[in-house]
Amino acid sequence: MEKRVDDRALDVLFREARSYYSWQDRPVSDDTLRELYEMCKLGPTAANSNPARFVFVRSREARERLRPVLAPGNVEKTMTAPVTVIVAYDLLFYHKMAKLFPPNPAMGDLYANNPQLVETTARRNSSLQGAYLMMAARALGLDCGPMSGFDNARLDEEFFGAGRECEGCDQEFFPEGHVKSNFLVNLGYGTREKLFPRLPRLAFEEACTLM
Repeated sequence: MEKRVDDRALDVLFREARSYYSWQDRPVSDDTLRELYEMCKLGPTAANSNPARFVFVRSREARERLRPVLAPGNVEKTMTAPVTVIVAYDLLFYHKMAKLFPPNPAMGDLYANNPQLVETTARRNSSLQGAYLMMAARALGLDCGPMSGFDNARLDEEFFGAGRECEGCDQEFFPEGHVKSNFLVNLGYGTREKLFPRLPRLAFEEACTLM
């Protein structure tokens, strides 16, 4: 089998990659975050729906807004991370499908009156996009610390509640309250001081079936 990437790339993306809990005092530049998005947006989603929305939390003020919604065990590693990404999804993603899916500009109509399909599509595909973001981050030399230990409802009210404005941004941010959080990813340049040996994974025979 011919590999499309070399072993070093596979090490960076998978074999040596870890979830990080502590960080170097080293910022992540705007250019790096923009490059990160330019890469992760290319991953496939259902009918190119692109429901994920990413909030890059960096300032001290924005981080303090995150603090009350975090599980106790996630506070320190998040407060010290250079960036925390809120991976969220837009329940009105289908409003942009005329642009995103030109082969069938009316594709959005499939979702307009089907809230269950909207929720399922948005959550599943934003999860995919969050994973693409992590792979892109690792490829760019960043380390990741994904987590789900937080109060989604409180975070959504704080960051995406109706009429909320993005402090430090130039425009009102998600004012309609139709964006919901999925999970968080701390980003930066990690230190290995708090890493523990990699936990076990299921063997092929335990997780897979050949048919």
